[in-house]
Amino acid sequence: MRRFFNLPPQLSRLVLLAIGIVVVYSLARYVLTPSSFRQYGWYRGDALAEVASREPLFAGRQACDECHSDEVQKLAKYEHKTVSCESCHGVGRAHADNPDTPIAKLSFSHCLRCHEADPSRPKWLKQITLRNHYASGQRCTECHLPHQPNEVP
Repeated sequence: MRRFFNLPPQLSRLVLLAIGIVVVYSLARYVLTPSSFRQYGWYRGDALAEVASREPLFAGRQACDECHSDEVQKLAKYEHKTVSCESCHGVGRAHADNPDTPIAKLSFSHCLRCHEADPSRPKWLKQITLRNHYASGQRCTECHLPHQPNEVP
């Protein structure tokens, strides 16, 4: 048997291995890529129908306004007016459908998600460094009302 392009056996095996890897990769890519891939650019076209068919989890501010209109009106006057109720209280569809279902109460960590000092956040967003802002053991709600952050409780 004649040598493969007069290469040493180590190199000819390496070339055959590389060709085998490329062939296996190409076959796997052909078999495993969904047919709707690249229908809308670098995405799977069927994903749009799948996402649209999901049951929504969020209730929206209008659902909160039906029972908690006083809180929604208070919120509209202060800094948190653009923040959704569910941003702090969590997903509310179950509570909107059945008011007996409890919804999350605010905790210390809810405030820190947005207000802990982070250089990547915009300058207009009020930020705190936790160690400098509070004495040990204090919580945000001892000095601030969540719906009216500049008001004292």
